[in-house]
Amino acid sequence: MAEQEDVIELAKRRGFFFGANGAYGGVAGFYTYGPNGAAVKDNLESAWRDRFTVRQGNMEIEAPTIMPEAVFEASGHLDGFDDMLVECPECGESHRADHLIEDNTHIEEAESLPISEVEELIREHDLRCPTCDAALSGEPVEDFNLMFETSIGPGSGQPGYMRPETAQGIFVEFPRLKEYARNRLPFGVTQIGPAYRNEISPRKGIIRVREFTQAELETFIDPEEDEPPLHEVEDVEVTLYPADEQEDEDGEAYTTTVGDAVDEGVIGSDWVGYYLGVAQEWYERVGVDMDRFRFRQHLPGELAHYAADCWDAESEVGAARSAARSSSGDDEEPRDEGDWIEITGFAYRSDYDLSKHAEHSGESFTVFKQYDEPKTVERATVDPDMATLGPEFGGDAGAVAEALQTLAERDPDAFDEAEVEVEVDGETHTVDSDVANFSVEEVTENGEHITPHVVEPSFGVDRIVYTVIEHAYRTDEVDGEERTYLALDPEMAATDAAVFPLVSNDDRLLDLADEVTDDLRAAGLSVEYDDSGSIGRRYRRQDEVGTPFCVTVDRDGIEGDGPDTVTVRERDSARQVRVPVSEVADEIAALLDPEDDRAFDALAASHDEIETDVETA
Repeated sequence: MAEQEDVIELAKRRGFFFGANGAYGGVAGFYTYGPNGAAVKDNLESAWRDRFTVRQGNMEIEAPTIMPEAVFEASGHLDGFDDMLVECPECGESHRADHLIEDNTHIEEAESLPISEVEELIREHDLRCPTCDAALSGEPVEDFNLMFETSIGPGSGQPGYMRPETAQGIFVEFPRLKEYARNRLPFGVTQIGPAYRNEISPRKGIIRVREFTQAELETFIDPEEDEPPLHEVEDVEVTLYPADEQEDEDGEAYTTTVGDAVDEGVIGSDWVGYYLGVAQEWYERVGVDMDRFRFRQHLPGELAHYAADCWDAESEVGAARSAARSSSGDDEEPRDEGDWIEITGFAYRSDYDLSKHAEHSGESFTVFKQYDEPKTVERATVDPDMATLGPEFGGDAGAVAEALQTLAERDPDAFDEAEVEVEVDGETHTVDSDVANFSVEEVTENGEHITPHVVEPSFGVDRIVYTVIEHAYRTDEVDGEERTYLALDPEMAATDAAVFPLVSNDDRLLDLADEVTDDLRAAGLSVEYDDSGSIGRRYRRQDEVGTPFCVTVDRDGIEGDGPDTVTVRERDSARQVRVPVSEVADEIAALLDPEDDRAFDALAASHDEIETDVETA
């Protein structure tokens, strides 16, 4: 059973991830990826880039991680990027109030509840401080902004913030990015990089940290014309947990197809539905256990004010199969329940982000949409008498004139009255309608400027890395000994193959092992060479980090009359096949190629499968 403690212990011991800055006592919420973890993370990012950048035909950028305060004023992060904090009156430790409720009651998604209800639940359930067990009932719950503040430049400098998401780096560069896309919609921009959130209570290893990696795609569309290629994924089966099922006491997740869910209105956006289908297939590719995976719709209280529909991809972690999984992959008993964690968010963000940045920056965040044919339209306009406005409004006269034009476009009927009112910098001004010189004219237009809408899949890379590792965690028995191994998809594994000389005191074996290692690396494979300890221990080390294949150079392979051979061992089954040295690089490369259907069974059928006690030698 893969408890979280088992996974974190293996991760630390085998160099996947561990708490950072340990020599100085460490700081909660920061982790270092060791050699194996960094490789798995890099493989995951490469797989994401392949699917969501290259195959989708999108652009990729790399924006700064520190941005000026004005960016986050426009985006709304300064005012609304908060978590609920409750402070212990005894020890002073701060805790996320919604997490306390979720951990100690049957209530899920407490984050969506208002503060007053959260305070009432703390009183009702007599929740206590996890650190010192003091009562938290009656303590105020307050909003805490999660952004890291900094100064840009010397002294107090210019206020700035470490970005809490990579998306804003894409949005603020839209005026230039649209040029690279030749001002044609739809187009997508991706980014993979770090983001920072000053979490109140980091926990559960790399699941909730203060520095993390996001892989985000922002797709800019014309909401009136652009449709996704839904037919490509309409038959993809997905497990959905819609809002109405969550609100029903007996509700539960169910399996359907993307096409049916969109047709029935369960998924409210074709674009969101499309990306759920694309992501579903990608999760399978990288090794997420589909029996422990679902898409959960945001409840009304969770929805961002700009989001028409939002779904989270969630994986179940913390309690895997309750029985050891055999090497054949069969389960002997049902699994225990675990915790569901968000690993990706899918949101239809409308034109909120681009409109806000246009409003605050004064730049154009629109795209010119060319009509198929010129159109003659009626256009409301004003031609204010500035000789009157000037003396009356002084320095505000120009702003009043602009406000009159905006009013004419928005509400032309307002000019039917003798006077109209406009607002400039929070102050209301009254203007005689005849001074505004309102009129409706026929004009011929070749197109219009539109503000694109945005569809966003946002992937939490660290949480997916953790999910992939935990979902790959297995225990079984080989040659009478219990074994722990990671059944990672070969594309995700840190090392493609390991090479072992059976003994370290035979120059012929050592030379041949060097030759095999060089051949494998020349074939583009990641290879580890290991001549330390018993062969059984070496196998166990590679099993625990998920290396798909081990190559052993032994005396039996060099003492016959035929060509030199080595044994190739497959991780999950521990089966071994004897393969000529001249063929081993090509054979393993084919087994690792996701586009090649060759399986280990085929290798065993074409070469000699061997029975050996080398596992425990």
